Amino acid sequence: MSKALEIDSSRRSLLKYTVAGLLAGFGGRLLPHVSSAYAATEGGAKALVVYYSRSGNTRAVAEAIHAAVGGDIVELQPVTPYPEAYRATTDQAKQELASGYKPPLKDRIGHIEAYDVVFVGSPNWWGTVAGPVRTFLSEYDLAGKRIAPFITHEGSALGRSVADIKTFCPKAVVLDGLAVRGSRAASAQGEVAAWLRKIGMGK
Repeated sequence: MSKALEIDSSRRSLLKYTVAGLLAGFGGRLLPHVSSAYAATEGGAKALVVYYSRSGNTRAVAEAIHAAVGGDIVELQPVTPYPEAYRATTDQAKQELASGYKPPLKDRIGHIEAYDVVFVGSPNWWGTVAGPVRTFLSEYDLAGKRIAPFITHEGSALGRSVADIKTFCPKAVVLDGLAVRGSRAASAQGEVAAWLRKIGMGK
């Protein structure tokens, strides 16, 4: 090979790796957003796991679901946090439920229309979903989507949470809910897997 050809070959190789490097750099910034926002479950449905958790129990179940189905996961956070004292929180939650108050949320979820199935998680507060979850259900158009409720509790199971979700989202398909005792939330992977199979979203 002549010296001129060697130089030309080197320039082409340098250009090739430079372009590849630039594309990799862009991919590192853009792909996580794109792949996350449009990630699909095992059956091809685009999934969102959205939940409110005060003590961490519902978060543990939400993370187990997210690990199994992929997609996006969002923790709902009220603008004004609930009191640290348990009794003060339960009293406030009871007042909110009685008055119909829906606490404002800190953040908005973009591209809600991109999701086919929405896993909605909450602790069981006074027999139903917590205030931040009621806010979410009332502020977003979930018509035509499948909603899969999951609830953590200490004996009250699903309560009327599924019925209330159907009331908030009359044009959605509300699937059978999952109830997990708070004391078992950290090790609920088996319960989650069985439930996902039951509603047609697991192996």
